[in-house]
Amino acid sequence: MDKCGIAMEFLENKSIFVTGATVLVEKILRIQPNVKKLYLLIRAKDKMTATKRFYNENVMLFQEIGKDLFKVLKKMWGGEFDTLISEKVCVVPGEVSLTQMGLIDDSNLVEEMKNQVEIIVNLAATTKFDERYDVALATNTLGAKHVISFAKQCPNLKLLVHVSTVEPTPNKPQEAYFTLNNRRRCVLVLAYVSGEREGHILETPYKLGESLNGMEGLDIATEQKVAEEKFKQLQENGAMEETINLALKDLGLERARMYGWPNTYVFTKAMGEMVVSDPKNNLPLIIIRPTIVTSTYKEPFPGWIEGVRTIDSLILGYAKGKLTCFLGGINSIVDLVPADMVVNMIIMAMVAHKHQPSNQTIYHVGSSARNSMRYIEFKRFNYRYFTENPWINKDGNAVKVGEVTVFNNMASFSRYMNIRYLVFLKGLEFANKAFCHSFQDKYVDTKRKFNLVMRLVELYRPYLFFSAVFDDTNAERLRRDIQNKDTETETFFLDPKDINWEDYFMNAHIPGLGGRAFIRDDAWNLIRSNDPSRSSKVCTTGSMTQTPLHNVIRNVNQNRLRATTEISRTLPRGFLNQRCNLNHAIVLEIGNEESTDRRNREFR
Repeated sequence: MDKCGIAMEFLENKSIFVTGATVLVEKILRIQPNVKKLYLLIRAKDKMTATKRFYNENVMLFQEIGKDLFKVLKKMWGGEFDTLISEKVCVVPGEVSLTQMGLIDDSNLVEEMKNQVEIIVNLAATTKFDERYDVALATNTLGAKHVISFAKQCPNLKLLVHVSTVEPTPNKPQEAYFTLNNRRRCVLVLAYVSGEREGHILETPYKLGESLNGMEGLDIATEQKVAEEKFKQLQENGAMEETINLALKDLGLERARMYGWPNTYVFTKAMGEMVVSDPKNNLPLIIIRPTIVTSTYKEPFPGWIEGVRTIDSLILGYAKGKLTCFLGGINSIVDLVPADMVVNMIIMAMVAHKHQPSNQTIYHVGSSARNSMRYIEFKRFNYRYFTENPWINKDGNAVKVGEVTVFNNMASFSRYMNIRYLVFLKGLEFANKAFCHSFQDKYVDTKRKFNLVMRLVELYRPYLFFSAVFDDTNAERLRRDIQNKDTETETFFLDPKDINWEDYFMNAHIPGLGGRAFIRDDAWNLIRSNDPSRSSKVCTTGSMTQTPLHNVIRNVNQNRLRATTEISRTLPRGFLNQRCNLNHAIVLEIGNEESTDRRNREFR
């Protein structure tokens, strides 16, 4: 048996249904191309839209900057790559929040899936801490229910893998800015979802109706009814969309805190776990709980991840000189896990449970128990990297990074906010009244930003000084089993003790951001202009030095027509002329006032 060993044997001729993660699809195809079929659920209204989205976002979009998730697979298969994808990957349009996951429009495909699927891996979720309650319930709780309902209709199902989380990975970085004295200042808070708990957090399941504070009466159907009635009431009263959104966000926080959870996200995810863990389902189940998911450590290549994750917001803000203060314990643990380790754990957990289908097991996938890193180290890595490889601003000047102000407690943070911002806000309010509302727009905007920061701080308050460790007894037992077999160790990177955090950040994660976040809109417009003399300027327009950006320019100068054609052909209409969301492109304008949600809708 070769180095892929038991995993390769297990995956051969399997039909697997995946919701929400193309990186898992890539790994399976790379180690076992003889998998029977990979059904991939993609949020879309029809098959054509889903297929286009799959290719645009995963196969084609990043090919010019070397961040294509499938580039290793392409190299392995050469001209047969497209055939492999078309034969093995079935893109399925749908949405987990809908009944039957929105699959009822294609009855033939649904019946095929029901009869063929042996493994379901559910990763779909909405991860905003203060998502609208109805939206979070629909995706995180009822979505899990819909997956369970579909699983029960699959007679050949051997395993259901539900990927939860112990940490948020929001599509929109949680950050806020002020402009004072012509300087933009950023306040950013970062958090875990496990609340104000200390010690070891065990790999134990949630039970239906269980609350964290002992409050009785938690019922999912009741929660759904509460959300629906609130929405109906707001509509009947003629409330504006903004008012409805805020009211439903507040409702989610209110209901979560009533039962002991700090926010809507973790509350609805916990209820989702209650749904899948119900013994009445009588389904073979594994629950995977990753911590902060970061870019890949080894495969398919170092530094890949989809979009910009929570911790990347810190990196980007610091690189641009806009991160002026940090609220949280500088010696607190930051529990990171590379994306490829999560994928490997999912696959090896499948293998481990092939002979024990009735067993329900939870795996924490993180690093705090075996190889913890602290924020003070994270701070040091960033300082070193951006001192050696500074960000080049739009004026062509290197941004000099320095120390940020760290607030180790809420009292010091409150004093800072009062002195630096609240006093200014009060003065602006007085001036606005004295001068006939001449400063109305500035006052309203500054007040809105101040309230946003305070709302975020209150939202994240339980996590800002996180000190717990996620117990990984089950995960460690699985790692030992794999190591004893010895054949999987190289192919399946599983052990957090093997991570050299400094090397990882300096040579993989931070440089990897160069391909995902440091190419600006003007860079793409220059590429599209087909003007090599102008495109050579891109590398000094909002970039890091010594990043994959230089390779982009070199490739464009060598073959600019092909680059222009490929990029414009694969991107949605109007893409290159707009400021884009990182889920769809590689542009991050920290502090951009446009709504990420609105941009998302524009590209759908």
